[in-house]
Amino acid sequence: MNSAPRFDPFPPSSQPDVLSQAARSALRKAARDEEAGTAPISASIDILRDAGLMLEDGAASPLRTAHALMQIGGANLSVGRLWEGHVNALRLIRLYGSPAQAEHAKQVIKDGGLLGVWGADGVTPATAEGGVLRGEKVFASGLGTVTHALISLNSGPEVQLALIDVTDPKRGDATQWDMLGMRATASGTYDFSGLPFAEDARIGAPGDYLKEPHFIGGVWRIAALQAGAAAGLIDAAAGALRDMDRLEAEAQLARLMQVLMRVWAGMALVERAGQASVDDHEEETIVSTSIAARIYTEEVALDTIKAVEQSLGLRHFTASSETGRMARDLSVYLRQAARDAFLQRAAGHALSSEKATWGVFG
Repeated sequence: MNSAPRFDPFPPSSQPDVLSQAARSALRKAARDEEAGTAPISASIDILRDAGLMLEDGAASPLRTAHALMQIGGANLSVGRLWEGHVNALRLIRLYGSPAQAEHAKQVIKDGGLLGVWGADGVTPATAEGGVLRGEKVFASGLGTVTHALISLNSGPEVQLALIDVTDPKRGDATQWDMLGMRATASGTYDFSGLPFAEDARIGAPGDYLKEPHFIGGVWRIAALQAGAAAGLIDAAAGALRDMDRLEAEAQLARLMQVLMRVWAGMALVERAGQASVDDHEEETIVSTSIAARIYTEEVALDTIKAVEQSLGLRHFTASSETGRMARDLSVYLRQAARDAFLQRAAGHALSSEKATWGVFG
């Protein structure tokens, strides 16, 4: 009988089951077929819908949202990516939209819709003029699954948000997404040119999208997914090693435990950052804490990938390897833009005074 230790990537005292173990197992089981394109990711979104997660925006209970993101990320990072975009979109609509617009978004969700935030412009930036949209978005995640996208119009400090129906399959093109990971998200381009544009589609005022502490101050949600995905990868690696009766080796235990301890530390920092987003903290303290969580969990996740590669060796790189698939998705997801600028902004505040250095821990 295999008596090797059982790794638990989610400490039960700090990670209540927002999503049941059965639901997480179903998400994890679906991931390979979703990556291959032989199963729709919408079925996994329905698992979240059945769990009552689709009306959450991270404001009422940031800890609950953080835990859900960690658990979903640990099971199926592509699903987590789409849900995080949905949460972000709903939060922005409730923050800056009118009560009628917030109610409309709620009804869209109740009718089975999925929201997303599409901000990256293509060759022709997205604009609205004379009641018509022009331009395209790239890296638009959830083509064919996201039903309503919160898109940015124009650029610079006066960027304007608008909620647009994106269910026309002829306008989306996922063939240009040639990344090695996150393939199940069906990310690609969406052409808005010629779509009618109603003025009541505008969400908030120009510039609202970039307001803090809800813009960069919201990247704790990304950090939560990164931490969860790293924990899930460790769990999968430990399971593979147990099946091979190799986990009892001291070198294996030490290698994986070193990164697991840091993943737990990252989870705790994510919790602080999430809670800070609704507590009475200085704006830059909220932003700096969120940045710190985002960058720290990125670094830990990269080291986790390396540790898993060393532990499993060539088995990790086979076409059928579950850890290989999970690591591919995580590697791509970690590569967010403006990392150095984020770090400098956080450091500029956190190191500016003794009080600031203590941040949300003071």
